[in-house]
Amino acid sequence: MGNKHKMLLSQEFHLQEGTLAPNFTFKDFNNKNIKLSNFIGNRIIIYFYPNDFTPGCTTQADEFSKDFNKYLEHNITIIGISPNDEKTHHQFKEKMNIPFLLVSDENNQIAKKYGVYSLKKFMGKEYMGVNRTTFLIDQEGKIVKIFYKVKPKGHSSEVLNYFLKYYH
Repeated sequence: MGNKHKMLLSQEFHLQEGTLAPNFTFKDFNNKNIKLSNFIGNRIIIYFYPNDFTPGCTTQADEFSKDFNKYLEHNITIIGISPNDEKTHHQFKEKMNIPFLLVSDENNQIAKKYGVYSLKKFMGKEYMGVNRTTFLIDQEGKIVKIFYKVKPKGHSSEVLNYFLKYYH
């Protein structure tokens, strides 16, 4: 592992439940700047995923999309974040009929703020990447639950059930 990777790992941190969610700015599909803080007052799901159009990420997006109206009924905003560019997000959103926001984090700045960009291993190779993680944020902007090492299948139901059980 090179010095660059060691430096990135030493800067890595994990957010704690009960702390304020780091604010960030992103562009919507109309190229308008939006801040996470604009959604305070609603409950928010921020889910980080590695890559559009891969099997796990497609399953996860599909399940959140199918449950979208249930989330809407309970004033829960869903924001998906990955390193893909806006063009790829747009294609993914159209093909999958995704009704919620997808945020492009090409330089992994948001993922680093949330502590989900780190060393990964796949087929014996090490590389830096985004770990599939979901943050549930209450109406005041506090992180109330963090799901690490998310398994895409069934995750949307797990998240919705948690919100309904503890934050109705």
